[in-house]
Amino acid sequence: MTRQAWIGPANDVPVVRQCKLAGVSRATHYAQMVARPVDETDLLVSRLIDEEYTRHPFYGSRRMVVFLGKAGHLVNRKRVQRLMREMGLVGMAPGPNTSRKHPEHKVYPYLLRGVPIVRPNQVWSTDITYIRLAHGFVYLVAIIDWYSRRVLSWRISNSMEAVFCVDCLEDALRLHGKPEIFNSDQGAQFTSAAFTGVLEREGIVISMDGRGRVFDNIFVERLWRNVKYEDVYLKGYATIGDLMVGLTQYFVFYNGERPHQSLGDQTPDVVYRTAQGGGAIIIDKFLRAAEEPPVPLRSTGVFSPAKARSEATATAKTKAEPGQRRPAASEVECAA
Repeated sequence: MTRQAWIGPANDVPVVRQCKLAGVSRATHYAQMVARPVDETDLLVSRLIDEEYTRHPFYGSRRMVVFLGKAGHLVNRKRVQRLMREMGLVGMAPGPNTSRKHPEHKVYPYLLRGVPIVRPNQVWSTDITYIRLAHGFVYLVAIIDWYSRRVLSWRISNSMEAVFCVDCLEDALRLHGKPEIFNSDQGAQFTSAAFTGVLEREGIVISMDGRGRVFDNIFVERLWRNVKYEDVYLKGYATIGDLMVGLTQYFVFYNGERPHQSLGDQTPDVVYRTAQGGGAIIIDKFLRAAEEPPVPLRSTGVFSPAKARSEATATAKTKAEPGQRRPAASEVECAA
């Protein structure tokens, strides 16, 4: 939080006194209160970035610059980075660790890898996405049930504050009870005390996606793709009011009419109500490699496979006769 954020009109202390205590000039404070004009070029570029990111979520700012250039828009990387940052978009690819965790926000481990989801309200999940409008953009948050893929609650906001996420969570708890586990990413909205406090109050186990694990919350990511390609991009909403009406109609259709192939062509409403035909599991493809002991276990004398191969190769090298070709590591491994 910046010092400018400390100053607010709702405070009993006069603004002049607040500025003095915060060490911020009044000119700086009042300048931030002036509404900035909408840049139509930024809106156009943001729309193109949003569409391309939905098709290729692994695109970062560099590839977006190339994509925009081919589309006839010469935009530098800094501008693309700023627009992607405002939209909350990050390329799903390994990169330098530029994120900084809030010192007061606790990050919880991911608990769902390899866990079969066999009943409704076993696991809920949430995420935030960017929704474009004709002259601006908003953010959409939704909560879904993993077993049935049913959208339990959703909210839109013109800022990334945690308040609308908390409202969405409270609404889902009020209408549908509570899950055993609640999963989210490590965004500041979901690690905030306001959000995690509601989950702890209800006795819900908290799980959070791992860094770089793009499939940990795959069900919400698929929901965003469906929402944009089946509704937002087709209708091109102009105002927040139009978007509210349109999304209300779409989520009714999504839950109650749209057949889901993963649910045996049933609807989420039917699967959620009957507890039949749903399910999910996040498979860890690297589990076997992770289970191999990285060093010899002194208590058992068992060596890791990598260590055994290394020692076998070294033994083969020492036994080789002068002038004789030394066997390759793969040959030694096959012989063993």
